[in-house]
Amino acid sequence: MSNDGFENKHLAEKDEESFYNRGKNYWSTVEPTVDGMLGGFSSISAIDIQSSSRFLCQFFAPIQCLEKGSRENDLHVAFRENKLCLDCGAGIGRVTKHLLLNFFEKVHLLEQNTAFLETAKTYIGQETFAQRVDKVYACSIHRFEPDSSIKYDLIWCQWVTGHLTDDDFVLFLKKCKSILNKDHGIIVIKDNHTSSNECDADTKDSSVTRPYWLLRDIFKKAGLKVLEERRQYKFPKGLYPVKMFALQ
Repeated sequence: MSNDGFENKHLAEKDEESFYNRGKNYWSTVEPTVDGMLGGFSSISAIDIQSSSRFLCQFFAPIQCLEKGSRENDLHVAFRENKLCLDCGAGIGRVTKHLLLNFFEKVHLLEQNTAFLETAKTYIGQETFAQRVDKVYACSIHRFEPDSSIKYDLIWCQWVTGHLTDDDFVLFLKKCKSILNKDHGIIVIKDNHTSSNECDADTKDSSVTRPYWLLRDIFKKAGLKVLEERRQYKFPKGLYPVKMFALQ
């Protein structure tokens, strides 16, 4: 593909709504389970969470460490405040339960599938959900209208931005930037990328996998800089490469 990006070649403006509707319809057929969230690859969940946790530890102290009274000097890291996080494309709360609630006092969920959100209450745990998940945005990420009065220490986006057109991806990141805690808030994008310089379009779930250069270009257009990036290792052969980007 040329450097025009995804939608300029594959997606005319008049077809954007059908692009989003196809994605919504696909996810409405997916079982609200870990295996469903991971496209049949539930076996990668543990190593995925482990790698994400190590990546986050560069920026935030796990709550357990703070409760034990670990000092920043002991850990050699100037940790950011970790009170509130937004999980985008949260699904049934897999990442929230196993990763984000280990780092943040409260987590908000952004997810368009209401069946997934209902399952999240029991998957995360009714009591934990009631006490620590105190806001839910039941909408798609391209329809997301943030509450400007709420500022997040982290906005986590994993395996969801492929459901955005390039222009909407830039717009979404700008919205996220506007609701970051301006002193230390960061956005993490964890997603597949192609091994070539081209995009791959998946008509089954109405998504796109972008090349590395295009991801970086979109971050730049959104006015964000990359603080850190890291590749995900130990996934089965045959899957797309996955990278984590910390943006500010």
